[in-house]
This record gives sequence, structure tokens and C-alpha cells, in this order.
Amino acid sequence: MRTTYDVKLSQIQQRANRGTPVYVARWRVAGKEKSKSFRTKGLANAFISDLRQAAKAGEEFDVASGLPVSMLVPEASGPSFLAFAQAYVLRRWSTSAARTRETDAYALLTLIPALVTDAPRRPMAEELREVLKIHVLLPENRRADLTASQAAALSWLERSSLPLAALGEAHVLRTALNAISVTFGGAPAGANTVRRKRAVLHHLLEHAVEEKVFSSNPLDEIKWAPPKAVTVVDPRTVVNPAQARRLLDAVPKVGRKRGARLKALFACIYYAALRPEEAADLRLRNCTLPETGWGLIVLEKARPQGTKRWTDSGETHESRSLKHRANKETREIPIPPALVALLREHIALYGTAEDGRIFCTRTGGSYSSSAYSYIWQEARKLALTPEQIASSLAARPYDLRHAAVSLWLNAGVPAPEVAKRAGHSVDVLLRVYAKCMDGQQEQINVKIHDALSST
Repeated sequence: MRTTYDVKLSQIQQRANRGTPVYVARWRVAGKEKSKSFRTKGLANAFISDLRQAAKAGEEFDVASGLPVSMLVPEASGPSFLAFAQAYVLRRWSTSAARTRETDAYALLTLIPALVTDAPRRPMAEELREVLKIHVLLPENRRADLTASQAAALSWLERSSLPLAALGEAHVLRTALNAISVTFGGAPAGANTVRRKRAVLHHLLEHAVEEKVFSSNPLDEIKWAPPKAVTVVDPRTVVNPAQARRLLDAVPKVGRKRGARLKALFACIYYAALRPEEAADLRLRNCTLPETGWGLIVLEKARPQGTKRWTDSGETHESRSLKHRANKETREIPIPPALVALLREHIALYGTAEDGRIFCTRTGGSYSSSAYSYIWQEARKLALTPEQIASSLAARPYDLRHAAVSLWLNAGVPAPEVAKRAGHSVDVLLRVYAKCMDGQQEQINVKIHDALSST
């Protein structure tokens, strides 16, 4: 390796690349022009800053690559990041739910194209993501055949992917963190999205530690604060009982038949605090529905919606164990007479699917989230005032679950019992619904006043 101290740094230049701004960092090493392109000016400035700090510290620069010796990636004897990421997804496939597979894959759609060398003839970002999504990150028997252009993009990725060992370098990890902080379009990503993708990267590196690539997780050494995510329910989304009844009564008025078939499903979300995917898999055998009085639901499964390529069955809906619960573990929820009556009426009118599911389409299928969300939005227009429609009040069907849990807490039901019925842990319940626990301020104030007044 030939090195030198002859380094001259230039300004960041901006140019257009197929309509998208690109920022080019330029510098000279031993008289030879060097450059590196970035999607944002901040990334380009950070790179030049790293070079400047290395030059000030008296580091030698490699003439061939133009980089300080400390920034050179050592020759890799281990796998590339692409190969390890693919193995990571496939190793977890059989034990992961469809949504987990999708979360892993979409994090890697961001990370894999970012952790590459600056090789020439880079394909478009959209083509790289498509190759990963339909081929690389799927089991072999599910992979789509690639076109000539897609095969060339995959070949470029395989040649250009950084060694996994390179993620031990701080500047490489910062490249990864910067990549997950923006959307595919370059806008700032949502806090929850960033946190999910960072969690996938961290877990992947934990697997690398297990395989002795690293002695400890290198991501733990990076001082980087993830964006703050909202983790509590906004009270403005929570309807009161009168509003909930108006909304449920409006649902059958939407469409010719679909609204009427969905009223009892929404009622399960409100009266029993079921998650939508739990209501979707509710079966007749799960319900005790007496003619009078309270009934009982014993939940066994949930039926989440996923993308076909990530599910075991290749269908959009499939039954899974309950969220945060072991396989075959159930959850008992006493249900009030109002919900018992609605379920009895629904079953009398529409029957059940062949597998016993209470809520199904006319052909026995499952309703998509877009279908029941449309019905819900139309019901809001019928039941709420213009100001309420424009607000976040019951903006999603899931907000009915928030309303149910908030109602139970404010009615004085002990938190452990609420947590048991809703399928939460107590600490998560109290943290998530902290802002929705109203009606206690006056009592608390009286207690504090009495304590202050005592002699």
C-alpha cells in the first residue's frame, strides 16, 4: 500500500442525477483527484469532516483509495453484508410471523443498498430494492425469476456489498444509521420506522457477535439518539360511549351489505377491546352467548393481514397465535349484554364461515384492512360533526380498542384485570394509557390537600 501526507480538500459540489440532487465530495491525494457521491449534503459534509480530522491528526492517506489508513476496510475473510443479511432473514423465516419477516426485509431494503462501495455503473435505487424484495430476501422456492436488467443489478450488489466486518467501523455504521433515517424518497422517516429499522440492524449484529465476527455489538458504541416516538394514546382519539354507539349505528348505513356485515366486528373492538386481527379470527366456538346477561369470549387465535410473499400460506390472511402470547395460549374476555345481542343477531343473519369464523365475506373470505377502514371512514361522516370528522377522533377502527380500555380504567376496573382482558402487561397498559385516565384529578387533589392540612 502506497501512502502519502499530500492531501487537499475541496468544497462540496451539487449536481443533478436524473432529476435527483446529488452532493459530491472532492479531494486530492498525491495530486490525484478523488470524489464520492452522497444523497444529502449533510452526509457529504460529514465525510469531508472525517477526512479533515484524519489529516489534522497526521494520518497517512492511501493513494489508491484516497482514504485515511484508519478508514480503509480490511480485506474480508468473512461474508459480505449482503450475504449475511440474506442468511439472517432465511434463518429466522420458519420461526417468524409474516409481519416480522416483512419488517426485517424492509429494513434491509434500506441498509443493503447503503452499505456498498462506490463502484461504477450503480443501478437505480428502485431496481436494487426490487431485486432484494422479489428474490434475495425470500426462500429459494419463492424467488421470482430475474430479468436481464435485474440480474445485472444483483450482480452489482454482490460485487459492491461491503464486508460484514466493515460494520465494526464507526463511519460505516453512521452511514447505515443515516440511511434508515430517511424514506426511500429522501424525506425524514417517521420515528417508529427509524426505531424498527434500527432494531433490525442491532439484532442482525447480535447474530454477527454470536458467529464471532465481532466481540461485542459495534452499534452499542455509536452515540446516536433515535427520534422520539409517540408511545401513549392520544386522548383526542378516544370516543365516549354515546359517540361510540352513534358510530356503530352508522356502520350498517354504509354500502348495500358490507356495512351491515361489519357492525358486530367493530362492536367487538369497542365492547371487548379486541384487536382487529383478533376479531377477524373470532369463531363461534370461542363465544358463550346467553339469551340474557353477560357472555364470554375465549380468544385462541388472531388473523393478521400480511403481504402474500411473506406469509406461510401465500395468502394475505392466516391464523397465528395471539400477540405476545405463547402458542395455544388463550385470553378470556367477559362481554356485556349489548355485544352479546349484536353477535347473536349477526350469527342469525349471516351464519359463519365453513371454519366457524363469525366475520367473513359473502364468499367466506376475510375482509381486508382497506375494506373495513373504508366502511369506518364513511360511518364517521354519518355519525360525527364536521369538526369531529376533521379531527383525530376515532380516526381508525383501532381507536375503538383505545376507547374500550380507557373506559374500563376510568370506570375503576383494577389495572391488572384491564391488562388481562386487553392482552397487555400492566406496565405497558399504564404507560400507553396514562393520558386517558381522567376523572381522578379531583380525588387526588383532595388527598394532597388533606395531607398538607394534617397536623
